[in-house]
Amino acid sequence: MDEKEILATLALMRINYFSLSGLSLMYRKTGSALEILEHRNNIREVFPDASEKLVAGLRGLDDAMRRAEVEMDFCRKHGIMPLAMNDTRYPARLRECDDAPLLLFYRGNADLNQKRVVNIVGTRHCTAYGKDIVSRFVKELKNVCPNVLIVSGLAYGIDINAHRCAMQNGYETVGVLAHGLDQIYPPRHRDTAVRMTEQGGLLTEFFTQTNADKMNFVRRNRIVAGISDACILVESSARGGGLITARLARDYNRDVFAFPGRVGDMYSEGCNNLIRNNGAALVTSAQDFAEAMGWTDDAMLGKARRQGIERQLFPQMSPDETLVFNALQKQNDMQINMISVKTNLPIAKITALLFEMELKGIVKPLAGGQYHLLS
Repeated sequence: MDEKEILATLALMRINYFSLSGLSLMYRKTGSALEILEHRNNIREVFPDASEKLVAGLRGLDDAMRRAEVEMDFCRKHGIMPLAMNDTRYPARLRECDDAPLLLFYRGNADLNQKRVVNIVGTRHCTAYGKDIVSRFVKELKNVCPNVLIVSGLAYGIDINAHRCAMQNGYETVGVLAHGLDQIYPPRHRDTAVRMTEQGGLLTEFFTQTNADKMNFVRRNRIVAGISDACILVESSARGGGLITARLARDYNRDVFAFPGRVGDMYSEGCNNLIRNNGAALVTSAQDFAEAMGWTDDAMLGKARRQGIERQLFPQMSPDETLVFNALQKQNDMQINMISVKTNLPIAKITALLFEMELKGIVKPLAGGQYHLLS
């Protein structure tokens, strides 16, 4: 991305740090941070609802720009990617959320827009039962859905077990932090965090010199929820932090699942209550989860690829596949419902056709449920 746009975005974050939804709305309306700064002396002509704090901040921009330049220099020196909201590498799922941060700091090698993204969260005080659930679930999931990005918060308990089990099973995993990338909290997880930058990554909205304060963990949880297709709660007390992530996930229209526990166990109470109150679907295995998400075809597709099914130069297509092909030629990167409209075929039929076409190397799925015609 243009460095000037990144600097402008960083400056905006500094002057209006605690009003993300309003700032996000303005950013989406104008299309760029530079556009907002160009109107800093008459911002209410562009955005009449701009707060007094933002109007004053835009007029006194020098301190914010200096801080933005310091942050940019740190990113350059430490291999950190600043991902502004209009960057194609920014998590598309998160961008859909009204309170998405304007910019994320990212250090890692995983694609944040993978086809499948799941967060696994729970108590910091997990029991042997919780550790065993995470271990078995991730191992089974690898067989059912070979390509999934596992997201969590690098905290003690369920989080760190999710990250470590993900890497042990060949998954990429991303930790969302409640502080800047100039530190790792808790320090005990530093070695795991370093390995994650080579098999996943570390992600945060916070500038350097930001401490891991209590409220930052709550704000961090919305990114964990928003970046994912589904939230899986493993163990939680009646008021555990994992419940906040689950609630946010529901608010973002994500799927929420919880593993049940024994009645009376402190760190199963939150999960059991959530299931009882229909706040989460009960899940007992990776197969349960994959079936509920409609991801059971992933293993079949992976097997086909391992057996050497490659894209043919001129793949044979059925008449219905040709209809889909022609629709995507006219307008690429469409969701299933739009393909159905263009081809006059039912959605269930389109889903089966797209799977066959993916096997043949004709199309590939994108984040957000879109399908891309390969050239």
